[in-house]
Amino acid sequence: MTAQRDRVQTWYSQDHGLSGSRGCFGYPLSIFFIIINEFCERFSYYGMKAILILYFTRFIGWDNNLSTVIYHTFVALCYLTPILGALIADSWLGKFKTIVSLSIVYTIGQAVISVSSINDLTDHDHNGTPNNIPVHVVLAMIGLVLIALGTGGIKPCVSAFGGDQFEEGQEKQRNRFFSIFYLAINAGSLLSTIITPILRVQECGIHSKQACYPLAFGVPAALMAFSLIVFIIGSSLYKKVQPQGNIMAKVVKCIGFAIKNRFRHRSKAFPKREHWLDWAKEKYDERLISQIKMVTKVMFLYIPLPMFWALFDQQGSRWTLQASTMSGKIGVLEIQPDQMQTVNAILIVIMVPVFDAVLYPLIAKCGFNFSSLKKMTVGMFLASMAFVVAAIVQVEIDKTLPHFPNGNEIQLKVLNIGNNNMTVSFSGTPEIFTPSNEFKTFEADKLPNITFSLNGLQNSSVNYAFKTGHRHTLLIWGPGQYRVVKDGLNKKPEKGENGIRFVNTFNQNISIEMAGKVYENVTSYNASEYQFFPSGVKSINVTSAEITSTCANLESSKLEFGGAYTYIITKKSDGCPEKTELLDIPSNTVNMALQIPQYFLLTCGEVVFSVTGLEFSYSQAPSNMKSVLQAGWLLTVAVGNIIVLIVAGAGQFSEQWAEYILFAALLLVVCIIFAIMAKFYTYINPAEIEAQFDEDEKNKKLEKNNFYPMTETDPQTKM
Repeated sequence: MTAQRDRVQTWYSQDHGLSGSRGCFGYPLSIFFIIINEFCERFSYYGMKAILILYFTRFIGWDNNLSTVIYHTFVALCYLTPILGALIADSWLGKFKTIVSLSIVYTIGQAVISVSSINDLTDHDHNGTPNNIPVHVVLAMIGLVLIALGTGGIKPCVSAFGGDQFEEGQEKQRNRFFSIFYLAINAGSLLSTIITPILRVQECGIHSKQACYPLAFGVPAALMAFSLIVFIIGSSLYKKVQPQGNIMAKVVKCIGFAIKNRFRHRSKAFPKREHWLDWAKEKYDERLISQIKMVTKVMFLYIPLPMFWALFDQQGSRWTLQASTMSGKIGVLEIQPDQMQTVNAILIVIMVPVFDAVLYPLIAKCGFNFSSLKKMTVGMFLASMAFVVAAIVQVEIDKTLPHFPNGNEIQLKVLNIGNNNMTVSFSGTPEIFTPSNEFKTFEADKLPNITFSLNGLQNSSVNYAFKTGHRHTLLIWGPGQYRVVKDGLNKKPEKGENGIRFVNTFNQNISIEMAGKVYENVTSYNASEYQFFPSGVKSINVTSAEITSTCANLESSKLEFGGAYTYIITKKSDGCPEKTELLDIPSNTVNMALQIPQYFLLTCGEVVFSVTGLEFSYSQAPSNMKSVLQAGWLLTVAVGNIIVLIVAGAGQFSEQWAEYILFAALLLVVCIIFAIMAKFYTYINPAEIEAQFDEDEKNKKLEKNNFYPMTETDPQTKM
């Protein structure tokens, strides 16, 4: 009997990937390979994604609009392909083979996009720009499609596969695994968003030295290959649940039959059934119907969840734009607006262990039943409050913003760029103007007559069709000599950069190079377009036929965040250029540190909502539909982003704080609805339910074979 029991135990361990030596601190050793795999995969994905938009605009040369469309199409595809990956895993290959197969596709995709960014792949012009752009575009698109298929396909499988490694009675360890798993995701994304931009700014190339996109894309590709190798190394340790056929087809057919059968027998002659899916019993077995009931119960709870993601994903859009109107000086550091997103990843790394090791045990000791759905409700509430804080910060920012013309207004700044004293009159009211004058605002239907005189000479009238909703600059340099320039900047510069334009007072064209950007052939007595620069002191080199090479280069003042300036270039007595700096838009004054409270609230909400949601989706799913339910969870993220587009597009708010309040109010309402739904949800143990079905099926087979196990009361046992 002992030998037989040992053989049974050996079979069980081999079949389930378990053994007494394959554990560490009460956890299956296999999960450590899964966590390392997830860390490297997320590093690969977020590292590539961090520089993708710059690759489109600066390497391929697409404009901002096309680059944005391609970028968001790629991201959307990454959140739609999880459905495909889940179907493959649960219906055909199983989670392990699906992860391996799609990771190979993923790695190839990362390698292809890295190759597409090699500047020396094709011929190039004297500036180093590739001449044969279609080759790069085709390779990049192939790479992105493969990456979207790979990252999306394995996304629902990896977390579910990790959950499969735990046995009954290891709920505590499994819950902590999902926390560690989420921590690995954010640690990978944090490091990659710091490292890959640093790699990008390195110079590389054979024919020309440019930003090193091949290195910046190549490192994530190498990390993805390493991720695949690590995952395969742990193969012998994994518990691998075999797929159970095309389960999704069965689910769809079963639901369709239940609805059709219920509609067919809607008359009162047929007795009511406890659940609408029970109308499928005429054709489908009770196990499948019970499993579908489990999934539909959870999917019903998913309906309100996209609203959370609608707020959460605005960190990369609305909150970044908000940061671009703020000052990045935090102590000795200068933070760029897009770098504020790393606050979320940093706080995740801190808060996940704090919640898991301190707050949750403390709440449990206080006797509170802090169930999964209650945690998710709290997460929604915290995210809503984060947007209330964002609205308060926005109000403070709005107090410091300059007034920009609305649809019926015109703004005008007058600059005297000549050598004469100037008087400007608006409908007969004279004013003396100096180069420091601010923009004056007029209503379009009340625009005054504008005249000017120099050194008391006869007035000259300004005739120009001013465009409503725009700023204009009136350049005056002599009697009857003027030019009106429509400014191309009617808002704060994005990403915290500074808008700089130049006014040429030379009698011939000049070219200006500032920090690597060129203003080519600025015509005499005219203003250039704005170009944008990050904070810091920038060198300025002015060239023309009149300027000798002995003239020293100029320097800008120290640029801060979000300002705009006009530099008037004049000629000194020695023929060299000099500049006069005028302020067009003041620099940001509200500090980005004020965003930290809203990031803190949103991150806390993310910890109790997202980490818990992953574990809840796994624990409440039947064994053959875990990846499908994980994919459904990820699909709520895609729906949330669609909500942002709808609300932001339909709202057209004149004040940004009002949009923040609207989102906060919407999520608060959804939070209340979700809390009511959660109150009526009954937690289940799918493994116990399926075990009961196994036992019932076993007994039915025994009864069918007319075999009854003997008991102590059976007369035959007393022989």
